[in-house]
Order: sequence, then C-alpha cells, then structure tokens
Amino acid sequence: MLEVQDLTVHYDGAMALNRVNLKVDDGQFVGVVGPNGSGKSTLLRAISGILTEVEPGKKERPSLTGSILFDGKDISKSKAWRIAKMGVIHCPERRRPFAEMTTFENLEMGAYLRKDKTEIKKDLERVYELFPVLKERANQMSRTLSGGEQQMLAIARALMSKPKLLLIDEPSLGLAPILKETVLKTVREIWSSGVTILLVEQDVAITLAMAQKIYILAHGRIVNQGTKEDLMKDRDIREVYLGL
Repeated sequence: MLEVQDLTVHYDGAMALNRVNLKVDDGQFVGVVGPNGSGKSTLLRAISGILTEVEPGKKERPSLTGSILFDGKDISKSKAWRIAKMGVIHCPERRRPFAEMTTFENLEMGAYLRKDKTEIKKDLERVYELFPVLKERANQMSRTLSGGEQQMLAIARALMSKPKLLLIDEPSLGLAPILKETVLKTVREIWSSGVTILLVEQDVAITLAMAQKIYILAHGRIVNQGTKEDLMKDRDIREVYLGL
C-alpha cells in the first residue's frame, strides 16, 4: 500500500531524514520508534503532504527528495488535501483540535472531503461507539476537553475521513496510564476493522506490543527493522535503541 523510497528531507539546511526506506502492506500494522528529534514526525508529515509550507519558526520551505508511493502512485509532490482524498489520513501529534469548534464540528471537519452523507452518519455512530465520551461532549468546545478526550477526538476526526491508511503520531503522549490504555485499545480495534496503520511512538513497549513490523529511526536514518522477535534477538538493538 505504501512505499517510501530514499526519502531525504532538509529543514533550513539541516537534514531531518536521510534516505529513508519503508514499506507498509495493505492491512498491516507498522510501527516506527526512535528518540526525540530522530525524524519520526517529519516522516509522517512528508507522507501526508503537510511538509509543503513554511512552518512557524522555520526560515524556508522544507526540501524533499526521493519518492512516496501510495497504491503505486507517487504522492511525494501532491497537495495534502489530494493525499487525504486518496485515503491517507494523518492524526497529528499533540491532538490539535480546531479549538474554536465543538466536538461535533471537529468530527464534521473530518468528513469535509466526503459526499456520502448516509455513510458519514454511520461513521459518526461508529466513532461514538468507540468513544462514548465524545457523544456526551458533542456540543462542548473542543479546547475545553481533557487531554485524553482531545486525543480521542483527534483519532475519531481522522476516522471520519474514512482512511485506507491511518498515520498516528504519538497517541500516548502526555496521557495518564488508564487513558493511554483506552486510546491504544481503540487503535487496535480500528486496525482489526481493516484499516492499515502506521504508528509513530516514542514508547517502545507500546509499539512492540502492537505492531507487526517495526522500524527503528535514529538521527534521520532507519537503523534496523523487523518483527518484535527479530529485534529482540539483537542485544545492541535491545540496549541502545529500545532501552531494554
């Protein structure tokens, strides 16, 4: 479904990603782990097409070379909305709800590019089943939700886009253990329903427990990849990159 080939990204002259190669098969759950600053979020932003604009605090537009293939089509130069319309949906780090909108309006925005009103209604009921608290908070301003509720909203909003490939960036960040468990259980249910998932996480234990295949990213490069069993066989990988 997804193939990243020799992806290199520069920010303000500094290299954020260096010839990264990665594959995600249809129906697969793939994880990417690595320390802060290793390029994990940049990787997801490149795939979803939101690296095309100058970011706050940056002097220039990021440069990107290499290719990103989705269902065989190169999307590396495509606009973010076109990529989203193809079914590649990005659930960003730190939730980022539309703060001046209600919970329900945020969910509506997730379905903005869709025209199938009957299916949208069904998907709304589905996300309410997955996250009952969002139905209770439907008319509440999203900025007033707790951190855990905002994370649920971010995932639910992404689901309203009807993803083929769901990119999830650090869903456990800043959550209390019980909320973390709830959110991650739901991510697993989403995958079980047939949605292909590419998960970026700093919490190695979470990724090892959930992903079928894991890539280790460090200093902008893929340093190893494989199943949990493959990676755990290598003492250096366990100690240096997984902290185990």
